Amino acid sequence: MHPLFVEVLSKKDLSRAGELFAIDDRAIVKDLSELLATIKKISNSPYYIDRHNDQSVVEICLTRIISAIRDTNTIEEHARALVALLESCLLYNLKPTNRDQDPPHAKIASEVVSFIFLNHSKKSVMCLAVPVAVKLLHRGNKELSRNLSSYLSLAAIHNADLLAPYIQPIIDSIISGNYSLVRVLSKIYVINKEPIHDHIMALVCLLPQCDTSEKSSLLNLFALISKHKPSILEDDLHQLSDCLQHPQTAYTTMQIFLDMAHHNNKKFIDYIPRVVASCEIHSGMVSIAAEFLGIVGKLNISEAQDCVRFLTSQLSKSDLGTTITLLKQIKSIAEVYPSVLPNVMSIIIAQTENSTSSTVQSYLQQLNVINQTNNSSSNR
Repeated sequence: MHPLFVEVLSKKDLSRAGELFAIDDRAIVKDLSELLATIKKISNSPYYIDRHNDQSVVEICLTRIISAIRDTNTIEEHARALVALLESCLLYNLKPTNRDQDPPHAKIASEVVSFIFLNHSKKSVMCLAVPVAVKLLHRGNKELSRNLSSYLSLAAIHNADLLAPYIQPIIDSIISGNYSLVRVLSKIYVINKEPIHDHIMALVCLLPQCDTSEKSSLLNLFALISKHKPSILEDDLHQLSDCLQHPQTAYTTMQIFLDMAHHNNKKFIDYIPRVVASCEIHSGMVSIAAEFLGIVGKLNISEAQDCVRFLTSQLSKSDLGTTITLLKQIKSIAEVYPSVLPNVMSIIIAQTENSTSSTVQSYLQQLNVINQTNNSSSNR
């Protein structure tokens, strides 16, 4: 160990601690395991919590050690020793004091974890860090938990498989109020679905408490679930439908509804007005809403009439792509309930007959055939 480190650490000499930054990085990293073990020994002392001088010495030494690891790019060699120091912090109180100050071991944990997770793309480092880091979520330090949520979100990009075994403490942390952690759920869901299925109702109930970014993360998760196991979301349609009102969440919610309607359209009979109202506010949703209404509109003649009436009303406001989608869905409903066409056929013709699109003209021709066949049947 470098003589200056020996002096500073053995004597807790704060007056010389600043000189540590003049030591060559290579001289530090070659003794790094010993240095971190010494710091851990000091911080584990029963007197450490009350000795502010010792705390300052440890904080300065740790900052110097971390900068040496960073500048020599040797985190993979020294991750185990850093994680051991981090784990030792779990033995102590990490809750802020009444004056909202972090206790000394929380400061160590915060500095170590923030540095380690700068290396979130290095799997060997994350293998060591994640099992210890998730334990920090439930130590009563909201700021540390909030920061850790950001770090784990980064780790999930490359290492969702490492987070998957810890889905239960992650969900517990989210439900207890650490909403920013919802960002990791979609990544984990791909690997470990059932624990998330088990808590789906609780997660949906969080939507009103979440900010827009957090709501979007939850809805992205529900969008994955709606493709894999849509039935478990059926009891939560009312709360999900509230997200149709907001521009940042409306489209994803509509995608969830569409996927679920493919599975069971009967659950959506009461939500047609909400979808229509959402389209009136968010014009960019018309195409995906049309697909949804094309499914739900086949439930009965009353819903068919309402859906076709709305789809027809959008023809005058739509671009070519949306017009084709609208005509396709009108046709799909009319094939089941042809009697819906007479009241809207003149409007459809007026809005589409001058189109140069062969696809539009093809749908118009097919609708005319359905309408004429229906009229012939009615006149018999």
